[in-house]
Amino acid sequence: MSRVCELTGKGPMTGNNVSHANNKTRRRFLPNLNDVSLMSETLGRTFKLRISASALRTVDHRGGLDGFMAKAKPADLSASALKIKKDIEKAQAEA
Repeated sequence: MSRVCELTGKGPMTGNNVSHANNKTRRRFLPNLNDVSLMSETLGRTFKLRISASALRTVDHRGGLDGFMAKAKPADLSASALKIKKDIEKAQAEA
């Protein structure tokens, strides 16, 4: 299981640990990923996703999963999230 957010594409970054003596050693900054279930009002069901805490705040800010997917760039989304986005758009076009 890779350490990448399914909604934003946020992944590990690299940097340095810097000691008091100014010695530098490489380290990784991992995203704060959480397993969550998000409800889609349009489709009427929940989806289990592994997303970052910042993505979860953005989903809440935009009014839920449907609002987030409306503004999400397809390049950032995972394959499963792209399918969810397509299903939501299709259901909204029919309604």
